[in-house]
Amino acid sequence: MTRTPALILLAAGTLLTVAGCANEAILHTVTTAPSPSAVRTPPAAHASPAAAPVLTPAQAQAALITDADLGAPWTSTQGTATWRDTLLKAKTNVPDCQRLLDALYADEVLGTPATTQAVTTLDDTDDEAQLRYQVAAFPQADVTRTLDWLRTLPQKCANFTATTTRSGTQTVTVTEATLPTVGDAREGLHLTLTGTTPEGDQSTLTLDTAAVRIGDDTITVTNGGLGNVPADAAGQALQIGAQRLTEVQKQGRVQI
Repeated sequence: MTRTPALILLAAGTLLTVAGCANEAILHTVTTAPSPSAVRTPPAAHASPAAAPVLTPAQAQAALITDADLGAPWTSTQGTATWRDTLLKAKTNVPDCQRLLDALYADEVLGTPATTQAVTTLDDTDDEAQLRYQVAAFPQADVTRTLDWLRTLPQKCANFTATTTRSGTQTVTVTEATLPTVGDAREGLHLTLTGTTPEGDQSTLTLDTAAVRIGDDTITVTNGGLGNVPADAAGQALQIGAQRLTEVQKQGRVQI
């Protein structure tokens, strides 16, 4: 079939139009940038804050007191005091007072240390007393909350009764302990637990407990016994221990 010039021109025009649209589409695809709202930037990763530097295990150990610091009759411990299970393992219906008894029984007045800690226990063989001394690191905010709570106990738990498994009912009194002015913050309690032994004898457990914060580290000390517990033993331990911990802190700390 013979094509007329008009048809040939029409076909050519159509091809040029199609090609032009295709080129325009390609050009549009290559040169058109996405709108700012379409760009999604992945959120930046939040860096975890660096953990506070802590004492090394060797430094914490060096910050402990020894029997030589307190002098005779204090010696290295011969074992756990019997009064811990017979008298401190007790129940009461007053929540704050129960929390106190549990903390004393577990030797965790400030809670469970999350990092380095060192502990020593000493015995006073003359008075059948036992002193436990701990150096550990806790978050300052947690220490502040616990010290504030301890400060309320002479009012909340001034007098209450606690039931033990082995020694019957105990009458407990709680008063504020007098502490040396050491560290950045401190609080102490003086407790007596009075009751009757299974043999029918009157018994009194005297217990002093205290916690001191020095920078990012803490000292906790508990001294108790069924005899004449030295009233100044806990204070003396804190006085010597605070100075020793401060000296150790000057050696530098490690980043965890």
